[in-house]
Amino acid sequence: MAVPEADAVSAAPSSAPSHPATPGPASNPPPDRAGSGPASGNRAVDRPAGADPADGRPAHPAPGPPTADRPAPVRTVRVLLADEQPMLRSGLRMALNAAGGLTVVGEAGDGAEAVDLARRLLPDVVLMDLRLPRLDGLAATRRIAASGLPVRVLILTAYDADEQVLNAVAAGASGYLCKDVAPEELVAGIRTVAAGGAVVAPALLDRLLIRLAELLPVAEATAAAPALDTLTEREREVLIHVAKGHSNAEIARALTVSETTVKTHVGHLLTKLRLRDRVQAVVLAYESGLVRPGT
Repeated sequence: MAVPEADAVSAAPSSAPSHPATPGPASNPPPDRAGSGPASGNRAVDRPAGADPADGRPAHPAPGPPTADRPAPVRTVRVLLADEQPMLRSGLRMALNAAGGLTVVGEAGDGAEAVDLARRLLPDVVLMDLRLPRLDGLAATRRIAASGLPVRVLILTAYDADEQVLNAVAAGASGYLCKDVAPEELVAGIRTVAAGGAVVAPALLDRLLIRLAELLPVAEATAAAPALDTLTEREREVLIHVAKGHSNAEIARALTVSETTVKTHVGHLLTKLRLRDRVQAVVLAYESGLVRPGT
């Protein structure tokens, strides 16, 4: 992915005459260095912010709120890699740093080191393998989640057994992807987790939802159903779509609203139901009987 080049700054000499022009009758004398005297009213501080000293034209954009011509800067997502294989870490580092908007801030070759670096570096996302020496990925995830740090864990592993996915979610992971994932999907998954969302490989999610629905009691027998009474009708609609694995963009199209509105509804329903992320929302939707397989 090409990284945009910074704006070029010309170093060419000025084409203006080398000798100063004779000031005309309307010219002001040079500004006084001490800020006193007749020129003090024309000091540089009286020019617009970002103006060039020579002619008053903007040299750099003045700070201000985002506009259509000046969008808000995208915050770089800081990633910590935790994998036993140095070659794999090296490849991930190059791929993520080249993606734009992501930067790898550290690498860990075992679970204990991953927990230590997560505490010291405070990355946005830890990309964690399950099979790690000294401390396995599940135990490391559990410690990071229990620490209360603003650090989220995305599992990236070669194992896709249902039990491992469920154990990872129970340990506090916000996502689970397999190592054969496409690069663009991995980058999107990291950004989703960093933004507070959750991601599970679609094939894994389909299997888990079917299995989960089979194990859950009927809606009348569960205590989770009353919790949904706090939701508005629109929030229940959004929760149903979330439980079916739909993205914010897909929900927005289905409900004919903006993605921002969908994000607001998701945030409200997570707060009302006291849930950490979308994964827990999916579990609750099936547990309460709001969504059943095949619906």
